[in-house]
Amino acid sequence: MLSLFPQILFLAPLGLTLIRVSAGITFLWLAYWHGSREHELRSVRFPVVGRGAWIVWVSVAWEVAVGAALIVGFYAQLAALLGALSAVKFLLWRTRYPQFIPLARQTSVLLLAICLSLLVSGAGAYAFDLPL
Repeated sequence: MLSLFPQILFLAPLGLTLIRVSAGITFLWLAYWHGSREHELRSVRFPVVGRGAWIVWVSVAWEVAVGAALIVGFYAQLAALLGALSAVKFLLWRTRYPQFIPLARQTSVLLLAICLSLLVSGAGAYAFDLPL
């Protein structure tokens, strides 16, 4: 199929970069949200691990690591895979733990789609991933 604007196709890697950075910002926002509500989230009881502040801080550390790796572009495909797993977790646990997951189902689906597209297409421009 012919492109409507073939002159701007050289900017395609920047589109992936924008997608990668927006997903990273979403994960950093989630980390901030969980960290700022630590006192109320520590009372949420999970089936296997129980409850406590350590669950919130492990979640914050996970989200900061994934978000920072996506923004910087360091091991972006691995970060996208971990982000996709987090998005699946958000989808599955949204109805059972709504106080712990602030994202709507539609947002989680979009985050999953973004992470999976980054997994198969690469990190885009300004990333530290090296192809093998």
